[in-house]
Amino acid sequence: MDRIQAKLQEIWGYDELRSPQREIIECLLADRDALIVMPTGGGKSLCFQIPALLSSGVTLVISPLVALMENQVQELTEKGLAAGLLHSEIPTADRKQTLQALSDHKLQLLYLSPETLLTPAVWSRLSAPELKIDRLILDEAHCLVHWGETFRPTYRRLGAIRGTLIQQKPIGTNIAIAAFTATADPRSQQIIKKVLQLDKPAEFILNPHRQNLQLSVKQIWTPRGRREQLTKFIDKYPHQSGLVYVRTRDTSEELATLLAARGDKTAAYHAGLSPQARRRAEGEWLSGKLQYVVCTCAFGMGINQANVRWIVHFQPPVLLAEYIQEIGRAGRDGKPAEALLLSCESTGLLYPEDRQRHKFFIERIDRYYDLATTLAKQLPASGDVTEIERRFPQSSIALSLLHSIGELAWETPFNYRRLNTGKQPNWQSLKAQQQQLFSGVPTYIKYAGCRWEYLLTAFGCKPNQNWRCGNCDRCLAQR
Repeated sequence: MDRIQAKLQEIWGYDELRSPQREIIECLLADRDALIVMPTGGGKSLCFQIPALLSSGVTLVISPLVALMENQVQELTEKGLAAGLLHSEIPTADRKQTLQALSDHKLQLLYLSPETLLTPAVWSRLSAPELKIDRLILDEAHCLVHWGETFRPTYRRLGAIRGTLIQQKPIGTNIAIAAFTATADPRSQQIIKKVLQLDKPAEFILNPHRQNLQLSVKQIWTPRGRREQLTKFIDKYPHQSGLVYVRTRDTSEELATLLAARGDKTAAYHAGLSPQARRRAEGEWLSGKLQYVVCTCAFGMGINQANVRWIVHFQPPVLLAEYIQEIGRAGRDGKPAEALLLSCESTGLLYPEDRQRHKFFIERIDRYYDLATTLAKQLPASGDVTEIERRFPQSSIALSLLHSIGELAWETPFNYRRLNTGKQPNWQSLKAQQQQLFSGVPTYIKYAGCRWEYLLTAFGCKPNQNWRCGNCDRCLAQR
């Protein structure tokens, strides 16, 4: 207890931990597996950073976004802590320097993407018998569920990492795994535990509700009406910090230019910008030089700003989990905040953009399944994923989908074995579950009851009968 408190005070300057941060830290220091679902702004990073600083080996943090990794590592290194990062955009010289620091046992935290972790150069260093790995942290673990089957299939191979690494380490080695996320419904929690092969994990599941955060949805009829609603809402909060979320890089650039032309202090932010441009935009927003940024989902994860008073979704997010992540960046200081979602009118007859975007993602999923069905007939009963990918382009998606329906096992992160090879894969149940994920936001937009009640129920925190937040647009209209 004293070591935890001393490190908290020494590095971060905090006197107390929030509940259940202390319990999570103690769990990780006891080398137990854990699943943590904690609302955005709840201090998840501290829960694995403090154990890393109190341990003798290295903690691997598997993270989905370059911007998220860079933010956390920059913050740690500015505090003089031994943290490094590896991702595809890092210059060769910096990559070599980080790998050497890892081999020299000079890192306590190493942030990296799933894809980078499984590259030959990185994996060979991690497999070295003399390198002590204390634990694996999967940050933003909901990405395993939402991206792992098609967009980033490497996520589906993570469950084989622990066992394969332990085989290369001294006898008696234990590597704990902890998964952290702000958004995981009961089904997602089960998938995370199963894919990562968590061993009797301690579970910390917190309710995401914020009484101070008012939710509202406005239906619009034209592109011009969407822009007018946006500027009207922004003008309600002069000089107050906010975020405008869009779905594409092009929209981010175009909208930021349009709003800056009317005198707003704003800028575009997306993953296509250089690291320097992203850091500059973040710094100017945090310091108040920019009132808000027009951003994709690449912005916000790991960026701590307590006084965000408003959030606008200029276009509906694809997934409900994205929505609750992004609105969770408002009102972290406990003071009133507002989140507005703009959506085309429900028929989509006059202005069908949102419906077309939703349809695009559904059709893309169907194309993935058609591809997987074709490849499943050709893929060998077992093999090395690198060789198979060379022979059958895009086979990684087929392997991931086969793993999702229980017809493939990863014996190592690089080698698979087919199960039930004589059967035609039955995708129907998995397709239905994925389509249900995509239906969450459209249903939320049209839902006639309390906004927060819908969200809490969707994420497995069903409130008492007749419970209402009393603060969303639906509750205020009924009042």
